[in-house]
Amino acid sequence: MYRRQFLQTSAAIAFASAMSTQRSHADEAASSELPFKISLAEWSLHRTLRDPASKITNLDFARIAKQEFGIDGIEYVNQFFKDKGKDETYLADMKDRAESEGVKSLLIMVDGEGNLGDPDETKRSKAVENHHQWVEAAKFLGCHSIRVNAASNGTYLDQIKYASDGLRALSEFAQPHGINVIVENHGGLSSNAAWLAVVIERVGLENCGTLPDFGNFYITRGKNEEMFDRYHGVQAMMPYAKAVSAKTHDFDESGEETHTDYEKMMRIVLAAGYHGYVGIEYEGSGVSEFEGIKKSRDLLIKVGKKLA
Repeated sequence: MYRRQFLQTSAAIAFASAMSTQRSHADEAASSELPFKISLAEWSLHRTLRDPASKITNLDFARIAKQEFGIDGIEYVNQFFKDKGKDETYLADMKDRAESEGVKSLLIMVDGEGNLGDPDETKRSKAVENHHQWVEAAKFLGCHSIRVNAASNGTYLDQIKYASDGLRALSEFAQPHGINVIVENHGGLSSNAAWLAVVIERVGLENCGTLPDFGNFYITRGKNEEMFDRYHGVQAMMPYAKAVSAKTHDFDESGEETHTDYEKMMRIVLAAGYHGYVGIEYEGSGVSEFEGIKKSRDLLIKVGKKLA
């Protein structure tokens, strides 16, 4: 009786594994037909990673990206291994896990290390120094970039001066490491794409560019909310883009994102000559994170096939 149960269970497991592999291969085949590649931003799983009951950690990210979604490019978030930036043993484990899954480590999104555009020169220099470990970690992992923020204070022109100074100093450090420093539209004047384009031009270094995010164009929030037009914003940032963030929140019955016209947006991306990775960053709450990622992936595949 036990032998029969064992054989039945083994057969069921083998079948489930085969079906999972077939789905993964089907997803990879579909994405290979697109005029761009699909990656996954770790922030898409931020609630899962912060939930102790889930038992999922940063070390599981590469496996989940590949086995659950058939995605072979990943974008880390330093918040989920904040104390491991200089831990070579931990970083080696991350690297080994990604390589064993056939997954490429693309970039690290860096937060909480100070304002690169701080008006105080001492604080600005400290923020630049704080980012050094993430440049080195990105190099170790095989990434091409770190994503940073250009937070600042002062007048419009003052913030151009401060942010470009901090970004230039960090980019000069990153250059010999072969790492790009890319700025996301992430609140304040960084969400004003015209301002950000001037900042990048002022830095004037090839390894300093942008990461256009489809949804982060809020300059101010609250009662007197101000938002930069997302389509104009992405268009202004694409000449400097070294990665693209496909933000999603909600979907209608046909699978379209309700805040962004994805066909229109991806036409802008492709018109700039960009055919690299487009990173899924699901931030919605209407469905689970896993379901939101799948809906985002399927939308990108659908639009990509249409535009191919």
